[in-house]
Amino acid sequence: MLYALEAKNICKTYGNYTALNDVNIQVPKGSIYGLLGPNGAGKTSLIRIINQITVPDSGVIMLNGESLAPHHISNIGYMPEERGLYKTMKVGEQCIYLAQLKGMKKEEAKERLTYWFDRLGMQGWWNKKLQELSKGMAQKVQFIVTVLHQPDLLIFDEPFSGFDPVNADLIKDEILRLRDQGATIIFSTHRMESVEELCDYITLVNKSNVVLEGKLNDVKQRFRNRTYAVSLICQDEQRVVNELKSSLEITTGEHTGLDNTSDFTIQLPENKSVAALLQQLTSLGELTHFSEIIPSVNEIFIKTVRSDG
Repeated sequence: MLYALEAKNICKTYGNYTALNDVNIQVPKGSIYGLLGPNGAGKTSLIRIINQITVPDSGVIMLNGESLAPHHISNIGYMPEERGLYKTMKVGEQCIYLAQLKGMKKEEAKERLTYWFDRLGMQGWWNKKLQELSKGMAQKVQFIVTVLHQPDLLIFDEPFSGFDPVNADLIKDEILRLRDQGATIIFSTHRMESVEELCDYITLVNKSNVVLEGKLNDVKQRFRNRTYAVSLICQDEQRVVNELKSSLEITTGEHTGLDNTSDFTIQLPENKSVAALLQQLTSLGELTHFSEIIPSVNEIFIKTVRSDG
């Protein structure tokens, strides 16, 4: 597998505080990679090292197989959580200025800005000052500045902060489109539903250490616990509950639906097959729903962090 970015044995301390402790990650080319963790876990320290804002005490960052060097800054687009635009500058002037810092020529920057302003519904913003814009409007400007020079690696830190649902969905679609066009994206957020929608791979950092990593689907497979959602039409719910509880761990829900179904959550023991459970359920009533409950990224996040102490 080809990696756009590799962090190898990264350590970083600030005085007596260890921000990163021998951290290793591998970000596959053309993927969206979720960098997750609670506040203070070390995510921002790693992002700053990748962007050459700070340097590690030890370890190395590899970008497309090369040791990270100053000239690689033009290959990276970074949208920080704390936005860095100049409030009194006009939007167009600011975008051109920041594009030139990334090595773009003025005319090329203007051409791409026209494309992006049209694409994101920002026509007429060119001569507005940033302080005249809402937070969400300013977020669009920050997004464009991040992607304008078409970098190989994009880093988005809480990219949906300040967006209403419509514009958040718009930016989500643009991130997916950029990935499909070949960009590699590191995505850091506390919005686990966004991770579910966007990420191909995840790494969870806690207390300066990587505690969980892998392809998102593989991670979710590892956390499966044989739990199923069941809806049953039965004559005597209490009798059914008593029979199921004699051999299974179950919880009951309220009656829902037009058919007045009884809803259960069942955790299946290792010594009982799904086929045997289905046979038992159909003997107790009319089975109208049966599905496995796959743990969400949010549940996996909480369980992993809590088990890590």
